[in-house]
Amino acid sequence: MSSELLVLLPVAFIAGIINAAVGGGGLITMPTFYSTLPHFTPAEIMGIDKCSSVMGHLMSIKQFTARLRLPWTLILPTAISAVIGAYTGIRLLDFMPSDWMRPIVIVVLAIMLAYTWFKPQFGHSDTSREPTRGDLAKGILLGFAIGFYDGFIGPGTGSFLLFLFIRFFHFDFLRATACAKVVNFGTNFSTLFFLIPHGLIHYDIAIPLGISAICGSLVGVRVALQGGNVWIRRLFLILAATLLIKLLWETLH
Repeated sequence: MSSELLVLLPVAFIAGIINAAVGGGGLITMPTFYSTLPHFTPAEIMGIDKCSSVMGHLMSIKQFTARLRLPWTLILPTAISAVIGAYTGIRLLDFMPSDWMRPIVIVVLAIMLAYTWFKPQFGHSDTSREPTRGDLAKGILLGFAIGFYDGFIGPGTGSFLLFLFIRFFHFDFLRATACAKVVNFGTNFSTLFFLIPHGLIHYDIAIPLGISAICGSLVGVRVALQGGNVWIRRLFLILAATLLIKLLWETLH
């Protein structure tokens, strides 16, 4: 086993836990990948991250769907739209830098964080309904926007999805987490359609990390189910604050 894998396997495991429980595992994997694999290009690092994330997300979806009833009539159109958005985002990344979008993301993230912090009952209970045509339209639009963000920038996609499923469709944190996993799987999977044909995935690293992420997702789903909405809300606030600090730091330096 290479020395890089000795460092990256535990990180992938922890990221698998975070991704399954609340989303945002990329906040720890991407910086670690860049520091541990300095000879890899950004696209190759994204390939490793997306491939391993897809494996972890797939396991968490399996675990959640075995325990929760999910609104597939809403999730599937949202996921398909997110797939298209993610593919669009990663293709656009070839032609223009993502830095111009960072200030917008910072403002949106700050609003999202403040809204959740000052509304303690936000996501506490599930008051959702059968999806209407208006809900489906919102899902498609939001799915494309979040998918585009995932392909164009990346980290924090799961947290944005979690917030939007609660805010616009009135799920509780637990059910929103499960729904977000399906859409996030779609966005990550769609980027592979670009990365694989271009030979940007190092399978000797991505596959072991994916197995580690699968193990982490088993733990993460258990944490989410046992901790319930209170713990997921706390984790969400921590992850959202961490992402905001990270983006501010990168913007100011």
